[in-house]
Amino acid sequence: MSLSNATEADALDVFLRGLDPAYRAGANNYLALLSGDPGETASLVSEAAYTGYARIAVPKASSWTGTSSPFTNSNLLQFPACTAGSTAATHFAIVDTASGPVGMMISGSLSATLNISAGIQPQFQAGSLSVSAD
Repeated sequence: MSLSNATEADALDVFLRGLDPAYRAGANNYLALLSGDPGETASLVSEAAYTGYARIAVPKASSWTGTSSPFTNSNLLQFPACTAGSTAATHFAIVDTASGPVGMMISGSLSATLNISAGIQPQFQAGSLSVSAD
């Protein structure tokens, strides 16, 4: 798991100056699938692009379980089904927008490559997506 450079700077603003980043005001974050590591620079050029793909809303107040590292998803996280094309997803990112330009906060690798093709609906059962910090 990795925090983007922007999120690291936001964390320092919170801890040292008490300034909340703009994305804290919304009720949702969004989950994206990627076919490559976005790194700390938050490059989402490898975001899934199969027909039917869209980032999914992840409500901040109810989507994660944990009291310390790691946190896991508390509910089923289900992407739209693939209707055409394919993607081999290897990473995920938690971002602040449903589409378009993105402020990536956190990224991580999946435990196994998720091969997505027509008829497959990518999903993560409760407790299967883990986010940690060290």
